[in-house]
This record gives sequence, C-alpha cells and structure tokens, in this order.
Amino acid sequence: MAYNFRNYDWDQLFLLPPDIRDWLPQDHLVWFITEIVSQLDLEPFYRRYNP
Repeated sequence: MAYNFRNYDWDQLFLLPPDIRDWLPQDHLVWFITEIVSQLDLEPFYRRYNP
C-alpha cells in the first residue's frame, strides 16, 4: 500500500551513528512509545491519508 508519508526501518543504517539504537539508551521513552504504537489499530489513520 502506498501512502503519502515515509515508512521507517529500525534496521536502516545512518551516517553517524551507524545505528539509531546507538543514540538511545534501553530505558529511553521512545522504546515505550514504539511498543505502544505498534499495538495500535492504525487503519482509520491509513484510510484517511491514503491518496
């Protein structure tokens, strides 16, 4: 499905640091938010933003 926003890939490498996980400690809030968002039903969101 093509949407008008970019997907993210946790395994994508960056220039510096080589991995996004190097930036954040294991107890950082972003890991909690990522876990919660991965459990959400985003179908209504996708439906609205699908071109």
